[in-house]
Amino acid sequence: MYEYEFQQLRAADLIRRADHERQVREAALARRAARRQAAESSAEHESHSRRFRRPGSARAA
Repeated sequence: MYEYEFQQLRAADLIRRADHERQVREAALARRAARRQAAESSAEHESHSRRFRRPGSARAA
């Protein structure tokens, strides 16, 4: 009986670990998607501003 209970505890622990790892992966994917979306909208917004542009040619010495 002891071995059966130990097996049940082990199985429950593995299920908890797998669920936790799945949640971590989902959170990382969500953060990555949010960062990507923010970068796309930011790049689109900044493409019309002149503040970040570099001069087209170097200055003559």
